[in-house]
Amino acid sequence: MSASGVVVITGANRGIGLELARYYAREGGDVIGVCRQSSDELAEVASEVIDGVDVTTEAGIEKLRSALAGKKIRLLINNAGLLQDEQLGSIDFDSIRKQMEINAYAPLRVAEALVPQIEEGGKIANITSRMGSIADNDSGGRYGYRASKAALNAFGKSLAVDLKPKGIAVAQLHPGYVKTRMVNFGGMITPGESARGLADRIANLNLENTGSFWHSNGDELPW
Repeated sequence: MSASGVVVITGANRGIGLELARYYAREGGDVIGVCRQSSDELAEVASEVIDGVDVTTEAGIEKLRSALAGKKIRLLINNAGLLQDEQLGSIDFDSIRKQMEINAYAPLRVAEALVPQIEEGGKIANITSRMGSIADNDSGGRYGYRASKAALNAFGKSLAVDLKPKGIAVAQLHPGYVKTRMVNFGGMITPGESARGLADRIANLNLENTGSFWHSNGDELPW
């Protein structure tokens, strides 16, 4: 896929989202960064910033739809996310609900709202996590994060099936263990390295492999 065209990225103001914005801007994309609060770094690289958007609310989705009215989208990257921890015996169900809203429901809201504007041959990349893999769970815990990312994977797979006749491909992508604020910068790769791997996976996404669950390094992950 050519990097030209409109690239919409949620959670684009920092971390992996910002590095994806930088990558696609360098490659000639018309990058539109979506976030609750912009950053100077995003403003430097994005063609347009739509801030003040809470993608968990109807009002936020309507603001996004209105701001993008009339634009044809080549690539939508659902990147906004939240990681919190819950331990058995002291589970905070409000925390789980919040992660479900941000990590699972919001990407589906955004996709449903913007699908009419995604061009044939366009793509949706959902930034998920291998922690959403049930088969790969050998350490327990993280109830809300695991469940929300598993739900996102299920949503993404259904989107892939439903959108294939429209010529739109969908992937679920694990960015790797990345040095971002989400993990207190304790990761193994930089956001830039992750973004390059994610971009490679997106470039290789097509209607034959739509619906797949990939690591940014190219490995296909188990459900």
